Amino acid sequence: MVTNVTNLGRSGLSDWMMQRVTAVMLGAYFLMMMGFFVCHPQLTYEEWRSFMGNSAVRIASLISFLAIGGHAWVGLWTISTDYFKPTGIRFLFQAACGLALVVYFVWGVQILWGF
Repeated sequence: MVTNVTNLGRSGLSDWMMQRVTAVMLGAYFLMMMGFFVCHPQLTYEEWRSFMGNSAVRIASLISFLAIGGHAWVGLWTISTDYFKPTGIRFLFQAACGLALVVYFVWGVQILWGF
């Protein structure tokens, strides 16, 4: 039996729902970005900067960063509980993944809101 050290009281249903909801959010963001690229085949830096400077696009990008983090966390947690049976190794793997996701999120926010 797997010891759920980092489960934090989640259930399988909540993990399943998080995966599905974040996948839909990421799909919508992808479609928005592809729509922009299709409408601007000769994209210039000024057009890109204007698009990414729009508050609605920044908020959508921020939401997609959060969705990527949630989606990745559930996937990595599931993989770690399936393949790492010793609790210590599993905890270290999950801690490293969690730290990496936080760093990537903060870095993404800095890039998104910093220009």
